[in-house]
Amino acid sequence: MTRLDQQIAFLNEADKLKSVNRATTLADGSRAENSAEHSWHLTLYALVLADQAGPNVDINRVIKMLILHDLVEIDAGDTPIFENFDAADVAAKEQKAADRIFGLLPADIATALRPIWEEFEAALTPTAQFARALDRFQPPMLNLASGGGSWTDYNVTEDMVAARVGTKIERGAPGLWAYACERIAAFFASVS
Repeated sequence: MTRLDQQIAFLNEADKLKSVNRATTLADGSRAENSAEHSWHLTLYALVLADQAGPNVDINRVIKMLILHDLVEIDAGDTPIFENFDAADVAAKEQKAADRIFGLLPADIATALRPIWEEFEAALTPTAQFARALDRFQPPMLNLASGGGSWTDYNVTEDMVAARVGTKIERGAPGLWAYACERIAAFFASVS
């Protein structure tokens, strides 16, 4: 297999992300978004909300993280944040998926991209923390826009939103959490 064959094989495999449906609906509530749409939308969030990043955040690397972060869902599937799940089991499935999917690439490209995915997963750097904050910030924004979206489907409470996504958003983008928190509180007050 030539280098170009490997690159195209990876890109064709990545196309499968378009078939992985998520729990979060589009802003208009018409249907669930898929993981490829989610990844694209997050890269746009990074470009538009770059002013919310801390001084040690590399926005270009954030964009790379966000376009790569959900590729593992091709094999592992999407795990809705408000569903009960075994985090260790999900992590193991995602690592196995990363091995296979990044393994399709020529070694030099895999060696360049896999660490970006790993950095996102570990969330130890300011760049990864901001990327993770955006990953957690976008679904509540869509749920608010759609009148509750997946929160309704999963019987989510305001406290559940704060516990499951709030800490990650606040850690990487405190201004975004302050913005979301106010709107989330108003939404839940209006439906109770």
